[in-house]
Amino acid sequence: MKKPVYWLLAVVITLVLSVYQRMTGPTHPKSVTIELDGNKYQMKLPRSGVQQDEQVTLKGVSSNTTAQLHYRRYPTTDDYTTVDFRWNDHELQATLPVQPVAGKLQYYITIGGKDYPADEPIVIRFRNDVPASILVPHILLMFAAMLFAVYTFLLVVTGRNYRRWLWITTATLFVGGFILGPMVQHAAFGPWWAGFPYGTDLTDNKTLLSFLFFVAALATLRWKFNKWVVGLAVLFMIAIFSIPHSAYGSEYDYETQQLKK
Repeated sequence: MKKPVYWLLAVVITLVLSVYQRMTGPTHPKSVTIELDGNKYQMKLPRSGVQQDEQVTLKGVSSNTTAQLHYRRYPTTDDYTTVDFRWNDHELQATLPVQPVAGKLQYYITIGGKDYPADEPIVIRFRNDVPASILVPHILLMFAAMLFAVYTFLLVVTGRNYRRWLWITTATLFVGGFILGPMVQHAAFGPWWAGFPYGTDLTDNKTLLSFLFFVAALATLRWKFNKWVVGLAVLFMIAIFSIPHSAYGSEYDYETQQLKK
């Protein structure tokens, strides 16, 4: 098998993993199907907001549709606040009030006497806006680290020389996860690092664990079974990076009025 084919396979696998992580993450808009007057409408309800009021919109429904938005601070036992959707710019709109950085709201909507989503309310978390100058390089380098890791794995399983790409993968993961990653975390929520030993942020912790596996692979380069260590590092990286992004992240405590990491 020629190397261009390896790269093609690596790109496909990386794209599939990236899309899966994005679609299952707690910040991705929640897709909800609403049934009204015999018609079905597909709505995307926000689960992440920046430091401004967040608009919830119902598109496609008529102007005489009656709908309400119910929300409360999360996690609290506050009573829900209810506001009516209003017709504006050819769509129904209601507003979720901005919260402190890492503050969350729990909300659901009522249309035609039915609550959506039907299973459990949506949780939205607010953050600072992250400059594209650090967010874009961070995303690209983390994507590249996964791509290089998969390519390294293909070299391992086909018996080719993989050492150069193992070094490149580890270096890319370090820059994307431990230089740009903390910069993104700081810009969005304040802390530079919210993983072990300071917090439970799953994104930080899984980056740390993955990096340690690659460090172990580099440390055992002279070992005759090193290819197994490399293969394990890559498979571990694929497994933990399939965990939804931003889970167990920073959260504002409304009782203490402080940020919990």
